[in-house]
Amino acid sequence: MKNSLGNRIGVFDSGVGGLTVLRKLYRYLPQESILYFADTLRLPYGTRTKEEIILFVRQILDWMQSEGVKMVIMACNTSSALALETVQSEYDFPILGLIHPGAKGAVKAGKRVGVISTVATAKSNAYRDAIAEINPNTQVWQMGCPEFVPLIEQNRIYDPYTKKVAQQYLKPLIEANIDTLIYGCTHYPHLKGVLSEILPSSVRFIDPADYVVRAAEKELELMNLRNHGLLLPTRFCVSGNSDDFAITSKQWLGFTPHVEKIHLPSSKVIELHNNSTEIEINQHHLYAESLIA
Repeated sequence: MKNSLGNRIGVFDSGVGGLTVLRKLYRYLPQESILYFADTLRLPYGTRTKEEIILFVRQILDWMQSEGVKMVIMACNTSSALALETVQSEYDFPILGLIHPGAKGAVKAGKRVGVISTVATAKSNAYRDAIAEINPNTQVWQMGCPEFVPLIEQNRIYDPYTKKVAQQYLKPLIEANIDTLIYGCTHYPHLKGVLSEILPSSVRFIDPADYVVRAAEKELELMNLRNHGLLLPTRFCVSGNSDDFAITSKQWLGFTPHVEKIHLPSSKVIELHNNSTEIEINQHHLYAESLIA
């Protein structure tokens, strides 16, 4: 492996959601240097096709490889659900996703598990399948929540409309008498205050970020990649507007980050839409869609 002990861990998401994973890294692996990338030009990922997500992920990983990362954490459940298994063997550094670590945490917590996620993650049944592998007796209810990510990215967490939308999404899960709720999107822990007001107090929240960071720690130990040298400042990069990301992320980071705008390389593996690797960026609004199983 070309990577050295002091190289950064790459972390990526479509936007500010992955900051929930970054904060866990700061807490549990404070000696590690981080490269954080937000693909804000193409968010939300949750309305994309599997082919689009794989293309985006390969472009990000190609760039992170060129930056010399020693490990990558997909701080994005949609990418973890749709692309992880496809790309893991294509790169010479470990790539970790959120689904299996989160599923393990949920199975330990309860027997009636609700999953709130993007529509793409819900349709993939990734969490249901992962939970069934661990404990087939655990019941799972899934809910696609397409409006959450845009509302969070627009900093409308405490907007009355956001609570109204959350009540709509959570109603079937409450009726199913869930005892555990998985944040099936890294953006969603930002909504904990809102969700806690709606759900019964007995419901346990599972944040897959806690579990993927622990898995990363074990992987670093196993591969002897722990950083024992100089700690580098976190490098923040985006594909979209750097100022917007800096402003939005300040409230969760506690500081205003310096943010670089970068241009991703073209994918070397997959071509879409009649051999074109250019995908039209279609920012469209989706109304609430439920996926209950």
